Amino acid sequence: MYYYLNGTLVTLFGGYAAIDCGGVCYKLTVSNNTYSALAKHLGKTAKLYTYLSVREDAMELFGFYSEDEHSAFTKLITVSGVGPKAAISILSTLSVDRLISAIANNDPKAISMSPGVGLKTAQKIILDLKDKMKIEQLEGVEDIAPTASSSKASFSEAVDTLLVLGYTRSEAVNAVKGCDPSLSLEDIIKVALKKLSKDK
Repeated sequence: MYYYLNGTLVTLFGGYAAIDCGGVCYKLTVSNNTYSALAKHLGKTAKLYTYLSVREDAMELFGFYSEDEHSAFTKLITVSGVGPKAAISILSTLSVDRLISAIANNDPKAISMSPGVGLKTAQKIILDLKDKMKIEQLEGVEDIAPTASSSKASFSEAVDTLLVLGYTRSEAVNAVKGCDPSLSLEDIIKVALKKLSKDK
């Protein structure tokens, strides 16, 4: 029904955002990640991608700072047993990139850290979404590491670290590719940073 709302962010409170669009103020449930991203827009124009949840007893509007988060949310709620509240909980605990990484590396424990999400539900999310989440991103994470689970975990953690440092996923994946799998996580990051500095 709504694709996005673009208006003045009038308030942020307790996991909600309120946006005034032409005199109509919309209250949206948001993830912790969207909440943090919106802080700098308080009192200013903000844009949120939306999803309207309709139940017999209520309607609830959810808002997302990025299209990637919106897309991840809509895919999460296709999984049996995962409703909008659980999906928001997951996206409040994990960034979209970390969620994709958890799915790619078959890491249900990372997903089950989200309040209200059990290990069995996390496993079902991985099973159902491995082929539905951004295929190019999943393949990027899987292709950078050898088959050994410990090495794959180190490569994935290195990518996550580079993302935190401000590099794009594409830059991080390309920098980690080809690193010696016997290196420690710290050394993999050092090698990747050297590659990135040469590319500039």
